[in-house]
This record gives sequence, C-alpha cells and structure tokens, in this order.
Amino acid sequence: TAHRPCGCDAKAAKGSEITSGSAVLAGCKKLSLRILQDFSGSNSSLEKSSQLQGAGPQARDGELGAQLQHGDGSLGKTKGSKLASLFKHPLYNIPIPEVTEKDKLFVVNPMEKFSLHSSGSDEWVSSSKAETLLPTGKTAYDTYPAWLKFHVGINRYELYPRRDPLMPILLRDLATQRIVSSVQKTGGTQLKLIMTFPNYGQALFKPMKQTRDQETPADFFYFSDFERHNAEIAAFHLDRILDFRRIPPVSGRLVNITKEIRDITTDKKLAKTFFISPAGNVCFYGECSYYCSTEHALCGKPDQLEGSMATLLPDKTLAKRRSWRSPWRRSYHKSKKAEWELNPNYCAQVRETPPYDRGHRLLDLIDLTVLDFLMGNMDRHHYETFEKFGNDTFLLHLDNGRGFGTHSRDEMSILAPLQQCCSIKKSTYLRLQLLATQPYRLSDLLREALATDPLAPVLAEPHLWALDRRLGKVLAVVEHCLAGAAQPDEVLVNDLRSRV
Repeated sequence: TAHRPCGCDAKAAKGSEITSGSAVLAGCKKLSLRILQDFSGSNSSLEKSSQLQGAGPQARDGELGAQLQHGDGSLGKTKGSKLASLFKHPLYNIPIPEVTEKDKLFVVNPMEKFSLHSSGSDEWVSSSKAETLLPTGKTAYDTYPAWLKFHVGINRYELYPRRDPLMPILLRDLATQRIVSSVQKTGGTQLKLIMTFPNYGQALFKPMKQTRDQETPADFFYFSDFERHNAEIAAFHLDRILDFRRIPPVSGRLVNITKEIRDITTDKKLAKTFFISPAGNVCFYGECSYYCSTEHALCGKPDQLEGSMATLLPDKTLAKRRSWRSPWRRSYHKSKKAEWELNPNYCAQVRETPPYDRGHRLLDLIDLTVLDFLMGNMDRHHYETFEKFGNDTFLLHLDNGRGFGTHSRDEMSILAPLQQCCSIKKSTYLRLQLLATQPYRLSDLLREALATDPLAPVLAEPHLWALDRRLGKVLAVVEHCLAGAAQPDEVLVNDLRSRV
C-alpha cells in the first residue's frame, strides 16, 4: 500500500518530545505502524551496527583500569582533531554487553524493503516479498532512510553507537531535507513544531527566541525561562562527548517561515497566528501556555528563522516509554521549597524507594545531573525510559532547551543528587577527569563539535569557558565525597567490571 506525505500533528504526554496521532496525521501514523509492525525475525547487519566498532579484546580488570587511567601514556598535545583523539581513548572504547534479540527495541525482518517511487510522486513503497539482496548488491536494510535505521538500531544499552556512520547522514537530513509539512506540537509552555520530510522522517523544531549573547536575567524563575534552540544543539553534542549518547540527534537549521511553515501547514490554529510586523518581517506565535502572543511572536529576517531540528524517537504506540518524576524535582513555586532542599539526608530516603533501590538507576540519574549542571539546566522535572527494557536500561535525556542560559554564575543546587548521595559511576568520573586535562579540554571539544553545525557558532564563547569551570566544581564535589568516605568504592561505583 502506498501512502502520500502528510502533516504530522499529535497529542503527547506532557513533557514528551514525541507525538502520537491526530486526524491530520492518521496516514503518516499508519505508515509508521506498517513499517515497524511488519518487522519480524532478525537482521544480522543491525547486530553488527549496534556493537561497538573498534573495541579491542576484553581485558582483565587490572589491565583495563591501567588503560583507562593513562590512555596511551601521553599527556602531550593532540594532533589534528581533538574529538577524533578523544574517541580513540580507551575510556571511549569500553565494549557494551552483547546485544541479544531481547535487548533490541525492534526486531526487524531482513526481507522487508522500503523505497520511494522514482516518478517524483513521493509515494512510499513497502514490499514484504523483496529479495534479501537487491540487484545493486545492497541489502534490504540499505533501503531504509536514516531516521528508520536510527530507530531500529536502538537497544537496551545505547541510543546509538559511539562510531555510528549513520550520524553525519542523519544530521545532514535534519538540516537539508525538504519539509513537506509543519504543524504545532500540542502541549507544552512554548511553541514547537513537528516537521515532516518526504521520506516520512520527522523532527521537532524549536525556533530561536534569543540571541547567543543574551543571558537569562538573575531575577527570572527557572520555570519562566525561554527554551533556546542553540541549547538543544549544544546539549546533543555535549551528551555525546560525555559518552552518554542518550539525546536523539539534533541539528541547527535556517527555516523559511513563508515557504516551509506558513504555506504548507495544515494546522488551522497555527495558520491564524501569522502576520507581517511593522518592520516588514514575517511573524507567527501559535498557541501555548506561556509565550504564544503577539508580544512574544517569532519573526524572520524577513522570513528566515533559526531553529533546532531534533530527531523524533519512535512513536509511543510502537515503543512505549515511561515518564518518571525526578526525586530532585524543583517545587515550581515562587516561594515553596522541595523536600530535597530541606532534608540533608534526603538521598537515604531515595535509595530505599523503587526503582532507585536496585540496579544503576540512581547512578544514571546522577549522570544526568552532571550533564544538567555543566549546561546550567534547572528544568529537569521528569525523565523517560523505554518500557520494554524495564529498570535495566539508560535514561533518555530529552528537552534541554533551558540549558546554556547563563555563563556568569553556576547553580550548585543542580548537583544536589551527587552532593547528597556521594556516588558516581567510576567510568563517568574517569571521563570527567580526562576532560579536565589539556589535550581533551571540554570547552575545546564542544567548540570543535559545534563548528560542524549549520548555525555555527552555536554558543557564545563565555558558555564554553563556563564548562571548564563547572567541570572543576563537579570533580571537587567528588573529591570531597572521597575524602569523607570510609570506603572509596561507595563513592566511585565500579561499573567497568561488568562491561568487559
């Protein structure tokens, strides 16, 4: 059955980055269901892509520890790309456990082929009778668009592999693919759009609301701050540099408001909010809880507007996700404080509460805490996991638009989980130590990563300098915990032994 491109608006759980369905999006949703529900069996090519490429033979604990501590034994200047050098370091080559069928988000049928009509009709063709090997010598998997390869590559241990050849292709698609539909994402406090491409890929568009050098005023409450498009871009690259790889790929893009939003939208409510400003610029404001009014309109120059394009995760009807309220959630009240701000022994209470009473959930949350502190994000009230994997999986680091709002001050309360629990993964701590050394300076690595984005420079220099300062404060908190600990392994929890 062929399907034509369609606009994809949808309802979603509050705080989620993924849409479900609506009348506008019915055809598109059916297509997604068709693509992924037809998958059965296994695909060896996907198994290979989900395994860490370039990982050396498994080492004994002692040997691995020495390698991770010292790398190649050189602390001199790195030649060429610092990022390339970082990703060659032993700390970035720790193999993940073997990925079995039950560890994959989707199990795919290697016989299933997908392609677009060459007639230019943009109709999608799906044939379950396709040959495993195509006349070109490619497998059926090679016919999948980048977004679909990304979806079927997700597993229990990682959102995408460290050396994923798909990443530059996916980022390029986000920045350059033709937009065939733009509709407003329902819910949320600020305007966001769901944009659809001819290959049925979708992205979440967050428009530019403030310039690079603007800081959030000190008198602003965190819950009334703007969401920044450049923060979403920078957060993805920072998450990757920290080797978490828990944020879906994000790229910057310059969008034509007239041709790529107003003229193609099927969202009637959104369409009513377009106008021409006194300066002659095309503007719109949509409908949302806070910043959707003529006073907070988004205007082009005259119709060019910057924004971030974030790859959407699989629809929740295909891959259910569970939303968890963070134990260190802020009160979101102008005068009341949360319990963790009043109780210095709050972590002991959390440790006895499921799902933090077993497994590595608490340590994963502390990873997220480190990420948030480095970018100054105070707005982490919920996080999500893929329901299929239960408690034994990673946390999704979604919705990072309120990061990188300030560079002149550091909000130490973000580090409360680390300060109160005095625990962190040993692998995370070793990477943080590495990123504090001259050859792998965190600010240099993020500057290099962001230089490849279409909207470069993504961050003002003071934000990059703040990263190094904040990294030093994270390490100081851990050192303080180690100094007061009877057992150092209670502070640095060894997660390396189980990974080799």
